[in-house]
Parts: sequence; structure tokens; C-alpha cells
Amino acid sequence: METTRNYPATVGVFAVGHAVYWGQFPGLEETLMGFHGELIAMLEAKGVKVIDFGMSDSSEKAYEILNKIKGSDADILICNMVTYATSSVFAPIARSSGLPMVLTALQPRAHLDYSQASTRMQLENDCICAVPEFTGVAKRLGHPVEDVIIGKLRDDAEVDAGLDTWCRIARVLHNLKTARIGLVGHTMEAMYDMHTDPTALSAAFGIHVPLLEVEEIVSLYDEVKPEETVEVEKRVDATFDTPDPVSDPVTMKLTPEDKEHAVRCAVALRKFVDKHHLTGLAYYYEGLPGSRNSDVVSSFIVGNSLLIADGVPMCGEYDIKTCIAMLIMDRLGIGGSFAEFHPLDFDEDFILVGHDGPHHITIAEGKPVLRSLKKYHGKPGHGASVEFKIKEGPITLLGITQTPDGQYKFVIGEGYSKEGPIPPTGNTNTRGFFEPTTREFMKKWVMEGPTHHFALGVGHQAETIAKIAHLLGIPAVIVK
Repeated sequence: METTRNYPATVGVFAVGHAVYWGQFPGLEETLMGFHGELIAMLEAKGVKVIDFGMSDSSEKAYEILNKIKGSDADILICNMVTYATSSVFAPIARSSGLPMVLTALQPRAHLDYSQASTRMQLENDCICAVPEFTGVAKRLGHPVEDVIIGKLRDDAEVDAGLDTWCRIARVLHNLKTARIGLVGHTMEAMYDMHTDPTALSAAFGIHVPLLEVEEIVSLYDEVKPEETVEVEKRVDATFDTPDPVSDPVTMKLTPEDKEHAVRCAVALRKFVDKHHLTGLAYYYEGLPGSRNSDVVSSFIVGNSLLIADGVPMCGEYDIKTCIAMLIMDRLGIGGSFAEFHPLDFDEDFILVGHDGPHHITIAEGKPVLRSLKKYHGKPGHGASVEFKIKEGPITLLGITQTPDGQYKFVIGEGYSKEGPIPPTGNTNTRGFFEPTTREFMKKWVMEGPTHHFALGVGHQAETIAKIAHLLGIPAVIVK
């Protein structure tokens, strides 16, 4: 799943060169800046805003560019090695920009035309020459570059993949530092792994955590007009199947009452999210048995799933850490469904991966299902619930936990979703296969001290997520 939503991200770019060349080779600077323009076009095609800071070809120019960078809203910085340059044109920026920096060394030619080779031709393709100097100086300054993308300027799939990765990382960084992830209710009683400090979250991720009231959602639910439910009901009908129950006596075919309740909740939740400008929401609230609050909160699942599909992660059991993990995955364009581990299959060597509650239905394998549940196991209430498995193929897991000193930690894993039946329980469940064996993977995973929830996405993206953790200054482990 690749997201089609154009979430904001800003990439700053500057070229480097050697001013002495311009007088020696008239027109060389203009040619090199033409190559620089091609890189900018490649980045803009990936849906990011690009700020071009021009050419740094002297230490004085480097300081001028540095001041412009500091006044910008760039999320990452690309230093474009269009030819050889001395590190003095780069060092002030590397030392003081405060932004993650990537070097690009993109040759216009796949190779020199050796029969017609000239010094000018070499300078037009000398992209790699100063890279060792730049990376070495950056390390000596205590601000090493994050990556170097080496390849051809045109028609190079590896270059395109590298640029795509960093544009997606920029999108994550931007969306974290501007995020408003609300909390409603309280931690599910007895879940020690769910507790966390909103101030610590702001310090680690840059997010703001509004503390909101469940009564406001109930009030919005009561105010929903019949005409406001029409489009949502059409969307529910188009998105979900509603099959007959199979083997679980807790389930039954979706009832009209549960559907109506879920649709009204979906309208109310959208209004609530819009009113408070929320990027995401984590919640848990039981209320007194039979109370209005309890009745409304028990029917969030469908509305949550629709919001998640629209890029607003919604997380049950008050698990804001996993809500952040879901946001990271969504902005990477790989989904981000609320998940935990279910029973192992020791004969076929897989584990069921899923959860009750909200899910990222855009990464479903086939059409997701709605069932009415007579009871939510382990929780109060009943109503419509979502069931599906995620797309078959590579999958990535991201859990965010905390260490004894309160520091956050990313626990990351990769596996495979494979074809096969899942329990018809009104919950998500995916057959997750892990290497070297699922049993061995699970032992290594739990020994990292994770929370029991994590975000589940498609594709293998562990290395990219580990880069994000590094940029945030958060420890990360990839379980293998």
C-alpha cells in the first residue's frame, strides 16, 4: 500500500562546487545547476515541498546558506555533490544546521566518453570525488551525515528508492513535530505497559497531547442529524462485507441497530477529530454499566477504522505509544494497524497477529468484514466489530516501549503474511511467519521488553524505521 495522500514535508537542498572552476570553465556552473534542477524535479515529483538554497562554492556562501536554512521549515537537508568542492563550503552547514543531512552524488553520465574525455567532462561528473572529504569532516565536527545516495542522475532505480525513502522519512518527521494526538478516558485497568507521560512524549517525539473529555463525543453523537449519516453509511456499505456467523457463538450477522449506532459514532468521531485538529486519538473508557457514555464508546470501532484509513490513527486501550507507531507507519505509506500476538500454530510455524478494535482497512487482503459481537471479550459492551487479515507478503512490526529510566525504545521486526484461514471472531488476524522460526523470533521479541501492542504494516521497512528512531535520538532494535 502506497499512500495517495500528500502529507506535508519540506526538503531543503543545496549544491556544492568549487568557485575557482567558474572562471576556468565558462558555463560550467550553469551546466551543473541544470543538473541540480533535475534533482529538485525528482524530489518534487515525490510530493514534498523543496526549498532550493542554491550553490555553496565558498565558506562565505556557506554561512549565507546556513542562515537561510535556519529560517526555513525544512525537515531534512540534501547536499547535492554536483562536482568536486572543498569541505569549507559544507562544514558550517554540517555543524550548525540542526537538520538530518543526506549527500547525493548523482553522475549525469553512466561513464565518461573515454575517446572524447576532457577535464570539463570529468568536472561535470566528479560527483563522488569530495564525498569522502565531506563525510570525514562531518564526523570530525560531531555531526555525521545520515546517508549518501550514489548513482546516476537519470534512470537509476536505486537512486529513486533512496530519494523516496528520505522523502518519506521527512514526512514522518514533519508530521510528528506538528502532531496533536489526543487522549480520552484512562488507561485500561491493570495494564502497566500502557502508562506513559504526555510531557515525555512531547520531549521525545515533538507531539502535543490534548487531554479531552468523553462527554463531548457523546454530545456530538446526540447531535448527529439523519442526513449526516447518509454518506458514511454508503461508505460502510461499499467498504465492508457482512457475512453470516460461522463458528464463534459470540458473533452474529451485523444487526441494523449495531450498524446505525456505529455510523452515528463515525460521524461524531469525525466531528470531534476535526474540532480539535487531531492527528490521532488514543482512548479507553468503560463508564458505569448501562450508562450513556459506556454505550457510545463501545461503538467506536467502525468510525475509528474509517478515520485510520483517512490517515488519522485511532488506538484503543489508551495506547498512545502504539498510536504514534501507527502514525509513523501511515506517513511512511505502509499502513499501521493496531495489533498484538494471538495463538501460535506450531505445526505450520506461524502466529496469528491482530486485535479487536480499530484497524487500517486500506491494507486488508480482500474486503474487510463487519460482524456484530454479543460481547467484547475482556471489555464491557457489544456492537459492530471489524475483521480482516492484512495483505499477503512482507510485513513490518513496530512497537514503542519504555526502558526502566523512562526512555522510549523502538522494537522492530519483519515477517510475512501468508494465505490461510483466520478465526471468524470479528477481530483482525493475520498469519504471521517469522525467521528463523516463529518460535525463535517470538522469544527474541518478548525478551526486548516490548509492550503487548504494536503497529502492523506492509512491506519490509525495518531499516527505514530504525533511521527514524536514530534521528529522534531513540534507541531501536531490529529483532532477527
